[in-house]
Amino acid sequence: MEDLRIGVIGLGLRVSIALAAHRPGRGSVVAALCDSDPAVLKRQAGRFEADFLTEDYRELLDRPDLDAIIVNTPDDTHERIAIDCLQAGKAVYLEKPMAITVEGCDNVLRAARDTGTRLYVGHNMRHMGVVRLMRDVIRKGVIGEPKTVWVRHFIAYGGDYYFKDWHADRTRTTGLLLQKAAHDLDVVHWLAGGYTTRVNALGDLMLYGDLPRREPGTPRPEGWLEEYDWPPTARKDLHHVIDVEDVSVMNMRLDNGVIAAYQQCHFSPDYVRNYTVIGTEGRLENFGDGPGDTVKVWNTGPSGHRDDCDIAYKVPAAQGSHGGADPQILAEFCRFAREGGATDTSPVAARMSVAAGYMATLSLRDNGTPYDVPPLDPDLAAYFDNGQTR
Repeated sequence: MEDLRIGVIGLGLRVSIALAAHRPGRGSVVAALCDSDPAVLKRQAGRFEADFLTEDYRELLDRPDLDAIIVNTPDDTHERIAIDCLQAGKAVYLEKPMAITVEGCDNVLRAARDTGTRLYVGHNMRHMGVVRLMRDVIRKGVIGEPKTVWVRHFIAYGGDYYFKDWHADRTRTTGLLLQKAAHDLDVVHWLAGGYTTRVNALGDLMLYGDLPRREPGTPRPEGWLEEYDWPPTARKDLHHVIDVEDVSVMNMRLDNGVIAAYQQCHFSPDYVRNYTVIGTEGRLENFGDGPGDTVKVWNTGPSGHRDDCDIAYKVPAAQGSHGGADPQILAEFCRFAREGGATDTSPVAARMSVAAGYMATLSLRDNGTPYDVPPLDPDLAAYFDNGQTR
């Protein structure tokens, strides 16, 4: 079997996706690279065996030697670049989020349907061992029927990862309830077996709005990913535009009646997610998302609080970035790009997580007013539910 030949657009923080796709002689090879920053392009080129380098992604689209494109660019460019790639007939791996508006997501979905080109959206948490384990436990009925899901996201590096570059600018992301939370909202939907239909949210820019910022056009300081300031109030050299919230909470009602909640803080001392799922016959909980962590279940009672649990499930060992998810998701994409068929990720699910985060952001900026999530065009939903075949 010949290697799937892949072009990569964007070689920044998510270059791990491209590295996971580069498996010469084992099914896929990164054959072309694109980044608008010539210094980044030169620096990353040595990690691959790419035949072609360019600063203009459009030069990849007419190349007959490329079968697929990985889009790892900033969020506000996803819609335009993905549509261009789809119209050029290249299978697309689109890093989450699909777009920064609901309309943008629907535009990408329509382009995939109208061209018949395969679209895959990289919600890699569906391939994390801990998420798959939680879903398997729920499917077995160990906690009965899920009725509520709670997620708390503590983000120790928030000031560095999200407030020192374009992530802090709402024109580039809409907000972090969309950009950062899209993964978790997708997991909530996957575990609960439904999509959000109504949201309300509160939040604010509580800490990073008053800290020292860089002048426009000034690059991030060297070593910004190796040295972290503490406490958060000591951070400096932030992005010149900061108008997204650093604390947010949202409530969701799903189409199957499940009630869910998500909370996010970008100045916590630790980085960890906490998932809680309560069903008709028990409670599931996980702190952490790496190999060696534990999914705990309490399904006897009633009782007072118990630190121990009734059943403990060990998260399986994994290799590769993002808890072993990146190699798994790229293997699924390469198989899908080559053969088609069902996938654990879903462009419809990706759209619905963006839609939930987008509408929650509108609610947050409207003093918590509830908003309904716009439904997806049934014809579009049917196309993707049918495996992207007409």
